[in-house]
Amino acid sequence: METEMETVVAENGGVSSTETGNGGEDVCSSKESDASSADHLVVMVHGILGSASNWKFAAEEFVRKIPDKVFVHCSERNAAGLTLDGVDVMGDRLAKEVLEVIKRKPSLRKISFVAHSVGGLVTRYCIGKLYRPPQKGSGEQVSTNSVVEESKGTIADLEPVNFITVATPHLGSRGKKQVPFLFGVTAIETLAGHVIHWIFRRTGRHLFLTDNDEGKPPLLKRMVEDGEECCFLSALRSFERRVAYSNVGYDHIVGWRTSSIRRNSELPKWEDSVDEKYPHVVYEERCKAYDMEQLEPNTENAGLDEIEEELVNGLSRVSWEKVDISFHTSKLKFAAHSIIQVKDHPTHSDGIDVIQHMIDHFLL
Repeated sequence: METEMETVVAENGGVSSTETGNGGEDVCSSKESDASSADHLVVMVHGILGSASNWKFAAEEFVRKIPDKVFVHCSERNAAGLTLDGVDVMGDRLAKEVLEVIKRKPSLRKISFVAHSVGGLVTRYCIGKLYRPPQKGSGEQVSTNSVVEESKGTIADLEPVNFITVATPHLGSRGKKQVPFLFGVTAIETLAGHVIHWIFRRTGRHLFLTDNDEGKPPLLKRMVEDGEECCFLSALRSFERRVAYSNVGYDHIVGWRTSSIRRNSELPKWEDSVDEKYPHVVYEERCKAYDMEQLEPNTENAGLDEIEEELVNGLSRVSWEKVDISFHTSKLKFAAHSIIQVKDHPTHSDGIDVIQHMIDHFLL
C-alpha cells in the first residue's frame, strides 16, 4: 500500500512546490487564499525518459500568471525507465495518479492536461480510462461518429477544459520522416520498426505500430475510436478545446506531420513571426471536426501509410487548434524538442514565449 507523504520542497516568487510521496510535484500559489480558491487542476505530463522536473518552469509560470485559478500537478508516476513499459501501462498509472491528486484536493472542479512528446499519447490513454459519459436523460447526444461537441461527459468527475499536447507523435513514429533523425531513408525507417523494441521496449512497439496484443489492432489505432477497452474519442471530444503545438523543424525526435496531425499536403507554408510577444509561433490554424462521411480517402496521399491515414481521419473527428513553432533562429535550434517545453531553464529559455502562448490562450 503506497503512502501519500508530502514535503514542501520550495517557495519561489509566490509559488509553492510540494513533492508528493511518489515523486510528483504539486505547484500552487504560496498565498493561502489563492491556493484555496484554485479549482482548476492542470496535470503536466513529461515525455520518454523524463521526469516531473521537465515541466518545472511551465508549472511555476502558470501559477504566477493565474495564481487563484490553477493547481498544477507535474506527474512522476512514469518517470525515467518506466516510460518504456508501454503507452497503456503508463496511461493506467497516470489515471491512478490523477485520482490520487483529486482525492487530496476535493475542491477541484475542472481539469486540463499539458503533455510533452510520448506523454501526449499516455494522456490520451489516461483520459479514456477516466472518462464518464453524460448521464442518460441529460438531453446530450453521444455519437461516436458525430461532430456534435455538446456531448461532453467528465474526466474523473471533473469538467474537462484544455487538452494540450506539445511535440507529441499522434500518428506514431513509423511513417516517412516521422522520426527526423532517421533522415527519411526508407531502409533505415523500416529497420528501426523491427529493432526499436530492443531500445524502447513496449513503448517502441506502440510508437512504430508493431504491437499485436492478443491479435488486436495497434494500440494507437484503437485510441482514435470508442471501443470495448475505453471511450478514447469521446474522452478527447469532452474537452472544451484540444491544442497541438508542433515544431516545424529541427525536432529530431518527433516530426512536424505526426505532431500536428496532418498529411504532407496539409503542412502549411510558414513565415518568420512578426509577433514580438510570440516570436517563435509561425503559424496558427483552427481545424473543425469532420463526420466520418466527410472523411473520404485522400487521393493526394495514395502512398501514405494506410494506418497513418486512419489515425489522421480518426483524430480529425474532433476539432483542433494547431500551433506551429520554429526555433530556426535559435543557437540551440537542434534541441527544439526540449526547447518547446523549456525543459531546462535557463538553457532552453528560447521556448518561454511558447509557454506564454499556452497561458494566454488557456481556458479557465
